[in-house]
Amino acid sequence: MDWSIQEVARHAGTTSRTLRHYGDLGLLVPSRVGRNGYRFYDEESLVQLQRILLLRDLGLGLHAIAGVLARSAEPAAALRTHLDWLRREQDRLTLQIAAVEDTLNKLEGGEQLMAENMFDGFDHTQYKDEVEEKWGKEAYAASDSWWRSMSNAEKAVWKARAATLGSDWTSAAESGIAPDSDEAQAIARRHVEWLASIPGTPGGVKEYVTGLGEMYVADERFGANYGGLHGAEFVRDALAVYADRNL
Repeated sequence: MDWSIQEVARHAGTTSRTLRHYGDLGLLVPSRVGRNGYRFYDEESLVQLQRILLLRDLGLGLHAIAGVLARSAEPAAALRTHLDWLRREQDRLTLQIAAVEDTLNKLEGGEQLMAENMFDGFDHTQYKDEVEEKWGKEAYAASDSWWRSMSNAEKAVWKARAATLGSDWTSAAESGIAPDSDEAQAIARRHVEWLASIPGTPGGVKEYVTGLGEMYVADERFGANYGGLHGAEFVRDALAVYADRNL
């Protein structure tokens, strides 16, 4: 089954011109083109468009989206990673909405505001104590300053890079390849380079990299980024091999 460009544009809340532009850039290739020149899209194309729109909502430009799609593994794994992020954002926004509604109700009712109830979902330093305990106050201060200095677009690019790593790890773990295979080690190299790009983190230190791998397994919050315990164990083992060989 496929859909005409007009149908897809209507369902996606966009325009035929935008879809043609995506096609011209190589982001969204039609599954077929009719004799009249009309473009048609199959299910695979719709999944690709959904990913493009999700990345656009994160603030990525089309050039950055092209890079994410080119590096991404199997679409279902990438979408699972993105869905996990969306659910975490949904939980955070739900808390924020409840906090703002409570503030409005108290303001309109002349009640006293309660500080402890006003900032649910606004905490962007929730891992502060944890980071400081593991790697010191200077490490947290450096990474926090770096994060706050970034624009929304830069943060979106960074998040997309992390999401791509997560989906690629998940796909690699599910494919059955060995942690010491060339494919797994290529992802491990990207992962270490990503860690090293964060100020305040000793991304090129062997003990740091292997320690993070162990934490991915021990802490389900991190393991969820790699498809669960099996994926986290695969990441741990691959990072350990990379660290032994290169750090």
